[in-house]
Amino acid sequence: MGAAHGPNRGSAFRISCIGHGRWRHASPPPQARISDGCAQSAVEAAPTTARGAKLGTVTTAHVASMEHAPAAWRVWPRAALYSEGWTWRLIDRAVTAGRLRRARRDAYLHGDVDAATFAACRIGGQLACVSELARRGVFVLEANRLHVRVPETAGRLRCEGRDVRIHWSGGGERDAANVDLLDALRDAMLCQQPLEAIATLDSALHLGLVDEAGLAEVFRRLPRRLQILRRLTDAAAEAGSESIMRLLLRKAGCHVQSQVRIPGVGRVDFLVDGWLIIECDSEAHHGGWEKQRRDKRRDQVAASLGYATYRPIAEDIFWHRDAVMAAVRGLCAMRAVVRP
Repeated sequence: MGAAHGPNRGSAFRISCIGHGRWRHASPPPQARISDGCAQSAVEAAPTTARGAKLGTVTTAHVASMEHAPAAWRVWPRAALYSEGWTWRLIDRAVTAGRLRRARRDAYLHGDVDAATFAACRIGGQLACVSELARRGVFVLEANRLHVRVPETAGRLRCEGRDVRIHWSGGGERDAANVDLLDALRDAMLCQQPLEAIATLDSALHLGLVDEAGLAEVFRRLPRRLQILRRLTDAAAEAGSESIMRLLLRKAGCHVQSQVRIPGVGRVDFLVDGWLIIECDSEAHHGGWEKQRRDKRRDQVAASLGYATYRPIAEDIFWHRDAVMAAVRGLCAMRAVVRP
């Protein structure tokens, strides 16, 4: 795929465009070093700054060690590396050794950077929207397309055959390769359908990545027409399939209780109208005979107590919702016949 030039050329290159607000710079990063081999000796010999960090160290935002992905990967131009005591020879050696990665002209990233962030930086922007949320472990239903935030002043974009969705911004700082969490959530609310968007918010709340104050800030950045969605969020949802199932049931007019503990059975995902247990099954949490045996015995105990149990699989909740709700309606109809 060729390169796109300017904000009005995206459609010719399989790029869909959304205009959004300014970039918001990530908070100042703690130290995390990139040094090894030849670069290591030079760094060890370098003087220290007032903060005690050696010249030649490279930093990333919100990371104490490289065992966990940072909130934002830092982008260094060559001049920034020079200012920290690096030489062109040390930079080239670090790139060869994989300690640094050159994303594009005059833009370097930590060698441990993830593929999506590197691709976004190589295109000429920041990893954004559902792509950034997926990197952080937040539920998004579809993340195959790469979402990248790019300043409106950007010229040549290196899309290189990828299916990319560009979010045009007003500009701003460019030393972070990822948008901040609240911006990513805001963009995801606009890019996804309401059910999927709420599931994404539920996931961020459940993971503790955002609190009520952060949620309020996300909705402050959204249009008035979306404000009604805030009251539909539920931090208790443990999976995206649970969030979507809850919303489908409420839309159907069911009385839904989430994460209910039933004596003798244990905690269930949903109790509908006081008698129907719904458990959202996925291969990750219900695969293997041992887990299935446990689930069947729970269902057996529930049946002895007068409860019916329905276990839709996550795949059907995501992609075959009509079939899932037809099953729920069938069970409710049968209940009405048996107990008028």
